Amino acid sequence: MIFVTGGAGFIGSNFVLDWLAQTDEPVLNLDKLTYAGNLANLQALQGDQRHVFVQGDIGDAALVTRLLAERRPRAIVNFAAESHVDRSIHGAEDFIATNIVGTYRLLESARAYCSGLDADGQAAFRFLHVSTDEVYGSLAPTAPAFTEEHVYEPNSPYSASKAASDHLVRAWHHTHGLPVLTTNCSNNYGPFHFPEKLIPLMIVNALAGKALPVYGDGQQVRDWLYVADHCSAIRRVLQVGKVGETYNVGGWNEKTNLSIVHTVCDLLDELAPRAAGGSYREQITHVKDRPGHDRRYAIDARKIERELGWKPAETFETGIRKTIAWYLANAEWTRAVQSGAYRDWVAAQYE
Repeated sequence: MIFVTGGAGFIGSNFVLDWLAQTDEPVLNLDKLTYAGNLANLQALQGDQRHVFVQGDIGDAALVTRLLAERRPRAIVNFAAESHVDRSIHGAEDFIATNIVGTYRLLESARAYCSGLDADGQAAFRFLHVSTDEVYGSLAPTAPAFTEEHVYEPNSPYSASKAASDHLVRAWHHTHGLPVLTTNCSNNYGPFHFPEKLIPLMIVNALAGKALPVYGDGQQVRDWLYVADHCSAIRRVLQVGKVGETYNVGGWNEKTNLSIVHTVCDLLDELAPRAAGGSYREQITHVKDRPGHDRRYAIDARKIERELGWKPAETFETGIRKTIAWYLANAEWTRAVQSGAYRDWVAAQYE
């Protein structure tokens, strides 16, 4: 069994679904079910004995300690995090509580658990921490992409909290010998993405006839990684990654935000044309840029390809088409998330 934290969120739920499609090894899934945690993402696993869901907080040391003792997982994969930069700007406390204090408490629980295993169990155990490229700060337009050796220069409360968590994971390895692995990924996109992030927000707003808000001039650059590719990278790192190492995971898809919005509009023009005619591009509206908006991120993913043999299966063109097709086929999921009805669904299913 593996122990996944944050497994009802966007990346975590995709990972759990992907894991159980690839193997029969059970998953213990701990999620606090804050606004972006959604059990409807995991509806396909309802009644599946391989998936054990527990609602709870990684900062609840007593709960985590009990779950580790009862379930005896061979690995912890830590997705649990508050993850939206805009929200961190307006209220950083939740980010500090979950991303820093929560990670610290999870590490302490993992350390105590691992130390109680026999020699073979300790040798096999892994703590895989999932992080972000935002910890590296912002790149100049012509600067080389982030490698694993890049200095940490976080510029938002969110990225600062994730940088702190990365440092804690590193310290628990070097100080306490906890067998850790860390991944730092670029911007993910794909199914079950909460519609506050760029790509799902553009899809949902476009279809609703609403404005498509683009920060500033829209020339901010990000590397885009299809979520299923990210999941396969994490599986590979967990399988053969070297203890104590960090692996950057990217899609080799540097795009400006405005070009992303144009691509979404053009594909929607093809797949779901506006009833009134014209292009969805007509709905684009430039708004005031957010404070401290990093200009460019870019991931150099050569290490994970060279050392672990991983590279993304999707291009941006194939991944974005799959993503838009998923949202068009799953409009009810979006409506439920936006209305809060999925919280009622959770209450009916699990209370």
